[in-house]
Amino acid sequence: MAAGGFCMLPNGSVVVALNLPSPAADGAAAVRVLVVAQNRARALTRLRNLGLRAVYLRGNAAPPSPDEITAVLHHPDGLIWRTAPDNAVTTLVSVPELWRPIRALLRRPAASGT
Repeated sequence: MAAGGFCMLPNGSVVVALNLPSPAADGAAAVRVLVVAQNRARALTRLRNLGLRAVYLRGNAAPPSPDEITAVLHHPDGLIWRTAPDNAVTTLVSVPELWRPIRALLRRPAASGT
């Protein structure tokens, strides 16, 4: 089961964060997906409509951090991702990965040959 959580915003909308296995064929790492919507059901529907069919939110074990909320609210699509941080001890020297639009995750590799 994927870890995830949500946060209600003062305007009534919801930010949902989910740790999912990478849908890319070459990606072995998990990804952290953030989506903003009017409610949790609509947020999950947005992900399912993009092809992530088996997406469910059970509980609130890994809610979005304030930095994650800011990132998704400032993105025009309101749907972003990056590789999920591992639970191992991280050093202070490591630079956090930037958030990317969901198109970059779901983009199919170009077919070889013309």
